[in-house]
Amino acid sequence: MEYLKKEMDIAGKKIIVESGKVAKQASGSCTVRVGDTIVLVTAVAAKEPKLGVDFMPLTVDYRERTYAAGKIPGGFFKREAKPKESEILVSRLIDRSVRPLFSEYWRNDTQISAIVLSHDGENDADLLSIIGASVALYTSDLPFAIPVASARIAKVDGRLIINPTISEQKLSVLDLVVSGTQEALTMVEAGAQEISEEEMLEALNLAKDTIKEICLFIKSLPSKVKTEVSEPVYNVDLKKDIESEAISKAQEAVTIKEKGERDFFWSSFKKDISVKMIEKYPQEDPSIISVILEDVFYKKARELVLNKKVRTDGRGLEEIRPITCETNILPRVHGSSLFTRGQTQALVTVTLGTPGDMQIMDELVGEYKERFMLHYNFPGFSTGEAKGERFTSRREIGHGNLAKRALKAILPSEQDFGYTIRVVSDILESNGSSSMASVCGGSLALFNAGVPVKASCAGVAMGLMKEGDNYVILTDIMGMEDHLGDMDFKVAGTRNGITALQMDIKISGLTTEIMAQALAQAKRGRFFILDKMDAAISIPNNKLSNYAPRIATLSIPQSKIGELIGPGGKNIRKLQEENNVKIDIEETGKVFISGTDTGVDVVKKYVESMTVEVEIGKIYKAKITKIMAFGAFAEFLPGKEGLIHISQLASGHTKKVEDIVKEGDEVKVKVTEIDKQGRINLSMKAVTN
Repeated sequence: MEYLKKEMDIAGKKIIVESGKVAKQASGSCTVRVGDTIVLVTAVAAKEPKLGVDFMPLTVDYRERTYAAGKIPGGFFKREAKPKESEILVSRLIDRSVRPLFSEYWRNDTQISAIVLSHDGENDADLLSIIGASVALYTSDLPFAIPVASARIAKVDGRLIINPTISEQKLSVLDLVVSGTQEALTMVEAGAQEISEEEMLEALNLAKDTIKEICLFIKSLPSKVKTEVSEPVYNVDLKKDIESEAISKAQEAVTIKEKGERDFFWSSFKKDISVKMIEKYPQEDPSIISVILEDVFYKKARELVLNKKVRTDGRGLEEIRPITCETNILPRVHGSSLFTRGQTQALVTVTLGTPGDMQIMDELVGEYKERFMLHYNFPGFSTGEAKGERFTSRREIGHGNLAKRALKAILPSEQDFGYTIRVVSDILESNGSSSMASVCGGSLALFNAGVPVKASCAGVAMGLMKEGDNYVILTDIMGMEDHLGDMDFKVAGTRNGITALQMDIKISGLTTEIMAQALAQAKRGRFFILDKMDAAISIPNNKLSNYAPRIATLSIPQSKIGELIGPGGKNIRKLQEENNVKIDIEETGKVFISGTDTGVDVVKKYVESMTVEVEIGKIYKAKITKIMAFGAFAEFLPGKEGLIHISQLASGHTKKVEDIVKEGDEVKVKVTEIDKQGRINLSMKAVTN
């Protein structure tokens, strides 16, 4: 591998690609750099195809070395462990960007590794990883002949920004990541603050132009001779015999509306004909018979939609399956819903917690706390499979993140609603678009929990079947249409605009014209679903669950934080123990008090009093806290004490302090002096005179 170093400028940023220096034993490798962020990407494939598989065995691993940001890993073991969710999500981005561009018949185990070597805190490594994967694959001998590139688009103050810095992303109402070839798009991932379809298309077109520029740059790099991948050749007689019996059965199967009945009909036929063909062609691999049968089914199902404009379950192209929405179905949780659309069903719950329940995120850009969590679970029984729960799959993490992005845009600010929010979506049945069911169910559950969200939010999955210039866009795709289709396009949002978008393409690409049509059709579908949801619950409940903690939020000057905590935490521990509350304090002076109603009110008044300035000459109610020979100490504001000198207890001469007051007495006092050391002198005599 010869050494190569080339650079290009995109929107004022220099992208530097270097290869032939490191990782030279990989099939393809390179480093990609922007600023001081550097990613090493390698591609390796097995020499022989994997037997018995009918898909491309591609694995992508994106990993962040903590040394890249000058950090040592936290925890007991000081080395990187299993990938974080953020790393898994980037791995999925790379996979979804490059997978459609491999040869359809490539069956060799293929591994793409992206390792962040340096991170400057301002330039993202995810886009560099996608570009690096494209360079590593394109310059290798693997069957990847069309380069792919990626671009991120943000929108700040009404202006679209190409490949924004991390600082700019924090100010943006849009986070759009798009991958594609020189000709068309292959992957889209977006989160947004209710932007319109027109704004989204404008951003997509800008991304497309940027991607084209990067693809042309990659094309200028030298590439090796590609490994040839041949279409499998089947025994002509075997194929003819199978098709003669299977075509009519496939035509019948694809018109059976009910999923279970259809699956049983087709699987039974497959078993029967497989036995028959194995007896007739004993030398043939039984897996070949299954492949030919599935190819027949695939063609007949697509013909039904493309040529007759009829869907397997009898629906119209834009028709959405029957929807039912139920809320408050679980008695002890803070909010719950059951959203059912056709044979897809999501049980979604909301749990409200204190600020102390926030998830600590330890990322290369720094540590921060996540106030909103959404966890998506996809158990085997949801599709009738005998599969136990072992660990969270990459698919579950990806689907959960999509639903999280959709709902995060409608949440109230932390200032207005100080709770930590956890949403859990358990998929109880699945036949297409369970992530969008999670969005709908999540919105309903948030309403039921009394979270003051901005608006209801719904999602719908769109599909595409395309042969040449003939194509059909489908609304609310079911599982079979997802499997047999050319596009999985999910759009979530409110009536005001889009909050999340995800698209994956199985063909070489998608034009923006088809994208525009799909967005318009998805909007109509989303509004239909929102009507159904609003009929069940149209506004958030005005009262939280009796089982949710009570939280009060207020702010104190930073100079008062130490006073609230007290020496060695003495004051804050006392407040928490005596009032059965939990107090969380941020560095900014924001204070969160959670617990029972009575305890929260008492502590809130105490904290509020800390911001009150003591006024000389003002009369306060006070409580005697300590008796001394020379006078008595009294607390006249929470945490504020002053001295009532023996001469200020009453008119005339006082022999003993105990003759006038004792500990626990409530009295009225007047502030007479605050000395240079901040000590406060009080007088009872001045109140009575």
